Amino acid sequence: MPPWLVMLAAVAAIGAVIYVTSGLIRRRLGDDDDPTQTPDVIEYMTMMIGVVYAIVLGLAIAGVWEARGAAQSVVDTEAQALHEVYERAEVFPGAERAAIRSSVDAYVTYAVRSEWAHVAEHHRPTEEGNRLFAAVRRTVQESEPRDELQGQAYAPMTDQVALADDARADRMAAAEPTMPGVVWFGLVTGALVSIGMVFALQIRRTPRELTVAGLYSALFAFLLYLIWDMDTPFSRSMAIGADAFLQHFPAAGT
Repeated sequence: MPPWLVMLAAVAAIGAVIYVTSGLIRRRLGDDDDPTQTPDVIEYMTMMIGVVYAIVLGLAIAGVWEARGAAQSVVDTEAQALHEVYERAEVFPGAERAAIRSSVDAYVTYAVRSEWAHVAEHHRPTEEGNRLFAAVRRTVQESEPRDELQGQAYAPMTDQVALADDARADRMAAAEPTMPGVVWFGLVTGALVSIGMVFALQIRRTPRELTVAGLYSALFAFLLYLIWDMDTPFSRSMAIGADAFLQHFPAAGT
Protein backbone atom coordinates (compact mmCIF):
# COMPACT_ATOMS: atom_id res chain seq x y z
CA MET A 1 0.00 0.00 0.00
CA PRO A 2 1.46 3.42 -0.96
CA PRO A 3 2.49 5.61 1.99
CA TRP A 4 0.15 8.44 0.94
CA LEU A 5 -2.77 5.99 0.98
CA VAL A 6 -1.77 4.92 4.49
CA MET A 7 -1.83 8.57 5.54
CA LEU A 8 -5.30 9.09 4.07
CA ALA A 9 -6.52 5.95 5.81
CA ALA A 10 -5.08 7.21 9.10
CA VAL A 11 -6.79 10.60 8.69
CA ALA A 12 -10.10 8.88 7.88
CA ALA A 13 -9.70 6.60 10.90
CA ILE A 14 -9.02 9.58 13.17
CA GLY A 15 -12.11 11.33 11.83
CA ALA A 16 -14.22 8.24 12.50
CA VAL A 17 -12.86 7.97 16.03
CA ILE A 18 -13.72 11.63 16.67
CA TYR A 19 -17.25 11.16 15.33
CA VAL A 20 -17.93 7.99 17.34
CA THR A 21 -16.30 9.25 20.52
CA SER A 22 -18.15 12.56 20.45
CA GLY A 23 -21.40 10.62 20.02
CA LEU A 24 -20.62 8.40 22.99
CA ILE A 25 -19.75 11.41 25.14
CA ARG A 26 -22.97 13.18 24.18
CA ARG A 27 -25.03 10.06 24.93
CA ARG A 28 -23.38 9.68 28.32
CA LEU A 29 -23.79 13.32 29.29
CA GLY A 30 -27.27 13.77 27.89
CA ASP A 31 -28.81 16.63 25.94
CA ASP A 32 -29.10 18.86 28.98
CA ASP A 33 -25.33 19.09 29.45
CA ASP A 34 -23.84 22.52 28.81
CA PRO A 35 -20.34 22.33 27.21
CA THR A 36 -19.77 26.00 28.02
CA GLN A 37 -19.31 24.95 31.64
CA THR A 38 -15.96 23.32 30.87
CA PRO A 39 -13.46 24.54 33.49
CA ASP A 40 -11.15 27.27 32.29
CA VAL A 41 -8.12 25.28 33.43
CA ILE A 42 -8.93 22.52 30.95
CA GLU A 43 -9.20 25.01 28.11
CA TYR A 44 -5.89 26.55 29.16
CA MET A 45 -4.19 23.12 29.37
CA THR A 46 -5.53 22.17 25.95
CA MET A 47 -4.16 25.37 24.45
CA MET A 48 -0.75 24.96 26.10
CA ILE A 49 -0.43 21.30 25.11
CA GLY A 50 -1.28 22.19 21.50
CA VAL A 51 1.27 25.02 21.44
CA VAL A 52 4.05 22.93 22.99
CA TYR A 53 3.36 20.03 20.67
CA ALA A 54 3.33 22.35 17.64
CA ILE A 55 6.78 23.59 18.66
CA VAL A 56 8.04 20.01 19.03
CA LEU A 57 6.64 19.12 15.60
CA GLY A 58 8.32 22.17 14.07
CA LEU A 59 11.67 21.20 15.57
CA ALA A 60 11.26 17.62 14.33
CA ILE A 61 10.44 18.79 10.79
CA ALA A 62 13.42 21.16 10.83
CA GLY A 63 15.65 18.32 12.03
CA VAL A 64 14.71 15.84 9.31
CA TRP A 65 14.79 18.57 6.65
CA GLU A 66 18.28 19.63 7.71
CA ALA A 67 19.42 15.99 7.71
CA ARG A 68 18.00 15.53 4.23
CA GLY A 69 19.82 18.63 3.00
CA ALA A 70 23.07 17.37 4.50
CA ALA A 71 22.57 14.00 2.79
CA GLN A 72 22.02 15.72 -0.57
CA SER A 73 25.17 17.76 -0.01
CA VAL A 74 27.37 14.70 0.54
CA VAL A 75 25.92 13.04 -2.57
CA ASP A 76 26.83 16.13 -4.61
CA THR A 77 30.31 16.20 -3.07
CA GLU A 78 31.00 12.55 -3.83
CA ALA A 79 29.80 12.85 -7.42
CA GLN A 80 31.79 16.04 -8.05
CA ALA A 81 34.95 14.59 -6.54
CA LEU A 82 34.77 11.49 -8.74
CA HIS A 83 34.12 13.69 -11.76
CA GLU A 84 37.28 15.68 -10.94
CA VAL A 85 39.29 12.46 -10.77
CA TYR A 86 37.87 11.37 -14.11
CA GLU A 87 38.71 14.67 -15.81
CA ARG A 88 42.16 15.13 -14.28
CA ALA A 89 43.17 11.72 -15.60
CA GLU A 90 43.34 13.32 -19.04
CA VAL A 91 47.01 14.30 -18.60
CA PHE A 92 48.19 10.72 -17.94
CA PRO A 93 49.32 8.28 -20.64
CA GLY A 94 46.66 6.28 -22.45
CA ALA A 95 46.86 3.07 -20.41
CA GLU A 96 46.86 4.79 -17.04
CA ARG A 97 44.16 7.23 -18.11
CA ALA A 98 41.97 4.37 -19.29
CA ALA A 99 42.54 2.43 -16.05
CA ILE A 100 41.58 5.40 -13.86
CA ARG A 101 38.48 6.24 -15.87
CA SER A 102 37.46 2.61 -16.10
CA SER A 103 37.66 2.18 -12.32
CA VAL A 104 35.62 5.35 -11.76
CA ASP A 105 33.02 4.26 -14.32
CA ALA A 106 32.76 0.82 -12.74
CA TYR A 107 32.22 2.24 -9.26
CA VAL A 108 29.70 4.90 -10.33
CA THR A 109 27.73 2.43 -12.48
CA TYR A 110 27.49 -0.06 -9.64
CA ALA A 111 26.62 2.65 -7.10
CA VAL A 112 23.78 3.98 -9.27
CA ARG A 113 22.35 0.74 -10.58
CA SER A 114 22.74 -1.61 -7.61
CA GLU A 115 24.09 -0.13 -4.40
CA TRP A 116 21.68 2.81 -4.28
CA ALA A 117 18.65 0.54 -3.86
CA HIS A 118 20.52 -1.61 -1.34
CA VAL A 119 21.43 1.42 0.79
CA ALA A 120 17.84 2.68 0.63
CA GLU A 121 16.54 -0.64 1.97
CA HIS A 122 19.28 -1.78 4.35
CA HIS A 123 20.98 1.56 5.26
CA ARG A 124 24.49 0.19 4.77
CA PRO A 125 27.01 -0.19 1.91
CA THR A 126 27.74 -3.37 0.03
CA GLU A 127 31.04 -5.22 -0.03
CA GLU A 128 31.15 -4.86 -3.80
CA GLY A 129 30.77 -1.10 -3.55
CA ASN A 130 33.62 -0.95 -1.04
CA ARG A 131 35.78 -3.08 -3.31
CA LEU A 132 35.12 -0.96 -6.38
CA PHE A 133 35.88 2.26 -4.52
CA ALA A 134 39.09 0.75 -3.18
CA ALA A 135 39.96 -0.06 -6.80
CA VAL A 136 39.55 3.62 -7.70
CA ARG A 137 41.91 4.63 -4.91
CA ARG A 138 44.46 1.97 -5.82
CA THR A 139 44.40 2.83 -9.52
CA VAL A 140 44.98 6.52 -8.81
CA GLN A 141 47.80 5.82 -6.37
CA GLU A 142 49.54 3.50 -8.85
CA SER A 143 49.51 6.17 -11.58
CA GLU A 144 52.85 7.78 -10.78
CA PRO A 145 53.42 11.15 -12.47
CA ARG A 146 56.25 11.30 -15.02
CA ASP A 147 56.37 15.02 -15.76
CA GLU A 148 55.43 18.31 -14.17
CA LEU A 149 51.94 18.43 -15.67
CA GLN A 150 51.11 14.97 -14.39
CA GLY A 151 52.55 15.88 -11.01
CA GLN A 152 50.27 18.91 -10.83
CA ALA A 153 47.28 16.68 -11.52
CA TYR A 154 48.28 13.77 -9.29
CA ALA A 155 48.11 15.50 -5.88
CA PRO A 156 44.63 17.00 -6.50
CA MET A 157 43.45 13.61 -7.76
CA THR A 158 44.46 11.88 -4.53
CA ASP A 159 42.80 14.67 -2.57
CA GLN A 160 39.60 14.23 -4.55
CA VAL A 161 39.65 10.47 -3.92
CA ALA A 162 39.98 11.13 -0.19
CA LEU A 163 37.15 13.66 -0.41
CA ALA A 164 34.95 11.15 -2.24
CA ASP A 165 35.79 8.51 0.37
CA ASP A 166 34.69 10.81 3.19
CA ALA A 167 31.55 11.76 1.29
CA ARG A 168 30.74 8.09 0.70
CA ALA A 169 31.09 7.35 4.41
CA ASP A 170 28.88 10.32 5.24
CA ARG A 171 26.31 9.15 2.68
CA MET A 172 26.11 5.75 4.32
CA ALA A 173 25.73 7.37 7.74
CA ALA A 174 23.00 9.65 6.41
CA ALA A 175 21.04 6.62 5.17
CA GLU A 176 20.17 5.72 8.75
CA PRO A 177 16.85 7.02 10.17
CA THR A 178 17.23 10.53 11.57
CA MET A 179 14.74 10.24 14.44
CA PRO A 180 15.47 7.79 17.28
CA GLY A 181 12.70 5.51 18.48
CA VAL A 182 12.21 7.46 21.71
CA VAL A 183 11.54 10.63 19.71
CA TRP A 184 8.91 8.83 17.65
CA PHE A 185 7.33 7.61 20.86
CA GLY A 186 7.14 11.20 22.09
CA LEU A 187 5.73 12.49 18.80
CA VAL A 188 2.99 9.87 18.58
CA THR A 189 2.14 10.15 22.28
CA GLY A 190 1.99 13.93 21.99
CA ALA A 191 -0.40 13.67 19.06
CA LEU A 192 -2.69 11.30 20.97
CA VAL A 193 -2.67 13.55 24.04
CA SER A 194 -3.34 16.68 21.97
CA ILE A 195 -6.24 15.05 20.15
CA GLY A 196 -7.53 13.54 23.38
CA MET A 197 -7.68 16.97 24.96
CA VAL A 198 -10.15 17.99 22.27
CA PHE A 199 -12.65 15.59 23.81
CA ALA A 200 -12.02 17.15 27.21
CA LEU A 201 -13.74 20.24 25.81
CA GLN A 202 -16.89 18.13 25.31
CA ILE A 203 -17.33 18.73 21.58
CA ARG A 204 -20.72 17.96 20.10
CA ARG A 205 -21.64 16.49 16.73
CA THR A 206 -22.31 19.84 15.12
CA PRO A 207 -20.76 20.15 11.66
CA ARG A 208 -18.61 23.07 12.76
CA GLU A 209 -17.10 21.32 15.78
CA LEU A 210 -16.53 18.05 13.92
CA THR A 211 -14.88 19.89 11.04
CA VAL A 212 -12.52 21.74 13.36
CA ALA A 213 -11.64 18.58 15.29
CA GLY A 214 -11.13 16.64 12.06
CA LEU A 215 -8.88 19.30 10.54
CA TYR A 216 -6.93 19.54 13.80
CA SER A 217 -6.31 15.79 13.81
CA ALA A 218 -5.64 15.61 10.07
CA LEU A 219 -2.98 18.31 10.39
CA PHE A 220 -1.14 16.31 13.05
CA ALA A 221 -1.43 13.15 10.93
CA PHE A 222 -0.02 14.93 7.87
CA LEU A 223 2.89 16.46 9.79
CA LEU A 224 3.79 13.10 11.34
CA TYR A 225 3.65 11.54 7.88
CA LEU A 226 5.89 14.30 6.54
CA ILE A 227 8.45 13.66 9.27
CA TRP A 228 8.30 9.91 8.67
CA ASP A 229 8.70 10.38 4.91
CA MET A 230 11.87 12.49 5.31
CA ASP A 231 13.25 10.44 8.22
CA THR A 232 15.38 8.26 5.91
CA PRO A 233 16.78 10.52 3.15
CA PHE A 234 17.43 7.74 0.61
CA SER A 235 14.11 5.90 0.76
CA ARG A 236 10.35 6.54 0.67
CA SER A 237 8.59 9.04 -1.58
CA MET A 238 11.00 11.98 -1.01
CA ALA A 239 14.12 9.87 -1.44
CA ILE A 240 17.32 11.45 -2.70
CA GLY A 241 18.19 9.92 -6.04
CA ALA A 242 21.45 9.48 -7.91
CA ASP A 243 20.84 12.53 -10.11
CA ALA A 244 24.13 14.13 -9.06
CA PHE A 245 26.04 11.07 -10.31
CA LEU A 246 24.01 10.86 -13.51
CA GLN A 247 24.67 14.52 -14.22
CA HIS A 248 28.41 13.84 -14.41
CA PHE A 249 28.21 10.22 -15.62
CA PRO A 250 25.11 9.90 -17.84
CA ALA A 251 26.13 6.46 -19.09
CA ALA A 252 25.85 5.02 -15.57
CA GLY A 253 22.09 5.09 -15.74
CA THR A 254 21.72 3.30 -19.07
